[in-house]
Amino acid sequence: MQAPAPADRLRLIASFFALYVIWGSTYLAIRFGVESWPPLMMAGVRFLIAGSLMYVWLRRHGAPAPTRAEWKGAALVGTLLLAGGNGGVTVAEQWVASGVAALGVATVPLFTLVFAQLWGQRNTRREWLGIGLGLSGMLLLNMGGNLQASPVGAVLILLAAASWALGSVWGKRLSLPAGAMAPAAEMLAGGAVLMVASQLAGERMHALPTATGWAVLAYLVVFGSLIAFSAYQYLLRHVRPAAATSYAYVNPVVAVLLGMLFAGEHIGAAEWMAMGVIVCAVVLIGLPKRGPRLAARNRRH
Repeated sequence: MQAPAPADRLRLIASFFALYVIWGSTYLAIRFGVESWPPLMMAGVRFLIAGSLMYVWLRRHGAPAPTRAEWKGAALVGTLLLAGGNGGVTVAEQWVASGVAALGVATVPLFTLVFAQLWGQRNTRREWLGIGLGLSGMLLLNMGGNLQASPVGAVLILLAAASWALGSVWGKRLSLPAGAMAPAAEMLAGGAVLMVASQLAGERMHALPTATGWAVLAYLVVFGSLIAFSAYQYLLRHVRPAAATSYAYVNPVVAVLLGMLFAGEHIGAAEWMAMGVIVCAVVLIGLPKRGPRLAARNRRH
């Protein structure tokens, strides 16, 4: 296999940095953002702006508009991933430390395996072991002071992880726009759902956001929703899927450390143990499966 050129290596390094650090830092950004914005409103505005920017840019560069069927698929995926997933985490971070929220979201690959059963996928023994290990990590996480102090936050984080996983699995069976138009349409749809939910929840802006609040929104739009997602798409095309999705067990570590450094968050012994168990579980199910040739060779020996 030919070694990547220096420019390609630089793109890979920058893309992994975006996935690991930027996506990991969005939990802390949300933590600061909800001090100035109503949570559902902030998430809705974030995705409407990011989706609009991406949609306009793509259309001006010749991308076709989504069909009616593709809009329906994007609306369903955007509702599950962005409104249910990200929206749930944003609301939960009113009461739960950002690092603990990231730990809960790290269980998405475990929920993904469970929901895949609905469409006929059969998990291996190792994957079931990873699911069991991840569930034990969630039990440890719930023993920590952060989630015990906020049962509502704990439930929201678990529902958010489950919603994101369901949207990820279901989305593969739906008609979606091609290329980057899919996330653009999903962000527009998810942002609209979040704004409706904000109104139904009675959220109101009682004062203008602070300078920090505006800076957080800009950071989430530009870095969290545009740059990091583009980096993820680039990695999916140029590295193994297991490497591209490795953010699932790096983001929690980044989020915990950033929360401790910049927000004074305290992570107890049970939560540190939970992080180790959950990360091990996600790594376990992310290991490549043995191919038939390797299995046959092992049987011969």
